[in-house]
Amino acid sequence: MATLLDMIDEVSMNLSGYTLQQDRATHITANVAATASTIAAPITLSLASTDSVGKGIVEIDEELFYVDNYDRVGNTATIAPYGRAYLGTTLAAHTAGTKVTIAPTFPRFTIKRAINDTISAIGSSIFAANTTTITSNSAVSAFRLPTTGTTLNIRNILAIAYQALGSSKEWIPIRSYRFDGNANSTAFTSGQTVSIYDYIPSGRSVQVVYATDPTPFTTNAQEFATQTGLPESCKDLIVLGATYRLLSNLDPARASMVSPQADETDSKRPYGSSQSLTRQVYALFTQRLNEEIKNQQDKYPIRVHYSL
Repeated sequence: MATLLDMIDEVSMNLSGYTLQQDRATHITANVAATASTIAAPITLSLASTDSVGKGIVEIDEELFYVDNYDRVGNTATIAPYGRAYLGTTLAAHTAGTKVTIAPTFPRFTIKRAINDTISAIGSSIFAANTTTITSNSAVSAFRLPTTGTTLNIRNILAIAYQALGSSKEWIPIRSYRFDGNANSTAFTSGQTVSIYDYIPSGRSVQVVYATDPTPFTTNAQEFATQTGLPESCKDLIVLGATYRLLSNLDPARASMVSPQADETDSKRPYGSSQSLTRQVYALFTQRLNEEIKNQQDKYPIRVHYSL
């Protein structure tokens, strides 16, 4: 099962094109505490080498630092007072031996954000399927859909069935029901209800299969299918989506080049050249998205039911 960490590495590898052209890197030789860098007490990084280090951004784990000055003799880099948790990254502790990426083209926190943005965006096209259970009561027709701390955020009910009496172990489909996603929150704390109009004996378990939005990652160790609710086959779809989102940022980064050296580079790689690659990756993403939509339609066909 792929984790978020696995997917970050895969997107990073796709963006590098599986080539030997990688961002420059070294490693820290001493632990870095999770404390801010101040004028009175600046944070100093002890590095294995400062040959490629200059003023600017470096990345350790998923935190960005801004290097204010460096010492090539002592192999140290001093962080600016505003340089910890730079550009909205998270302040964290780092252990000796951790990789330091110098001026990363695609910081890992932006890759993570692109992955989560893609998961959230495809929720308009495909859904995460899940189940919940309620207990029937012959005196009640509107049932509050249960929650576990938060609302279920149900978009649509795919199927409802109840467990038959006796030893048959059959689950009998319910064909007359109405889903209300905006129920009165005072009467129904979850704000989502299902009204069942078929007769069901009291005390029977009723299983509700519903569609909901995919859930983005919150930690690197979370597994894709478990966390998002999407099938494992959607993993490459999310990787492609994150890749095209990040590739679209390459040209704006070169738009302000006004030096003779930049003009020489632009003659070989003109502004806008990355867009052809972005369109190619986006076409692959769209193809895979349509395939997953078709797969989901086959797995969860539209079921006829009556709604009052």
